[in-house]
Amino acid sequence: MNSDAVLLLETVHFAAEKHRNQRRKDAEQTPYINHPVGVARILSHEGGITDIEVLQAALLHDTVEDTDTTPAELEAKFGPIVARIVQEVTDDKSLPKQERKRQQVEHAPHCSRQAKLVKLADKLYNLRDLNRCTPVGWTAERVQEYFVWACEVVKGLRGTSSALEEKLDELFRQRGVQL
Repeated sequence: MNSDAVLLLETVHFAAEKHRNQRRKDAEQTPYINHPVGVARILSHEGGITDIEVLQAALLHDTVEDTDTTPAELEAKFGPIVARIVQEVTDDKSLPKQERKRQQVEHAPHCSRQAKLVKLADKLYNLRDLNRCTPVGWTAERVQEYFVWACEVVKGLRGTSSALEEKLDELFRQRGVQL
C-alpha cells in the first residue's frame, strides 16, 4: 500500500476511535464518524482535493472540539501541518454558542487555504444534512437561521474552491438566502 493510503487509514482509524460513542443529532442518530468521513469525501470527490494533509484534517476536524483529543496529540501523531489546520477550524467550546458563531464569520477570511477547504466541505456536508433531515428539536426557523449564518461564513471563504462554492451557492439559492 502506498504511504498516502496508509496515512489516511491511520487517520480514519484515529477519528473513528475518538468519535466511537458519538451520534449526530438526526432522528436516526447517525454515527458521528459519518460526518468527518463525508467531509473528506466531499473534498476529494467533489472538490478534487488530493492534498493528504487537508484530507487528514477533514477526517480530524472535530476531534479537538468534540473529544478529549489535544492539539499536541494531533501534532505528535499527524504532524504540525495537520494539527494547525485542525486548530484553525476548531471552535473554542468555552465560549457561548453565539460568540463561537460570530468568531467563525470573523475568522473565516483569515484562515489558510487548507483550513478554508475543510470549512467549505464541512458547511456543505452540514447544509445537505439539514436538507435531508432536521435535527431533533430544531424548528424550520432554526434551520433557516443556520443557512443564513453559514452563508456569512462562506462569504469569508470565497475564492478557495469554485467547485465547492458553486454547490454551496445552489443550496443557498434553494433556501432563498442572499449571497
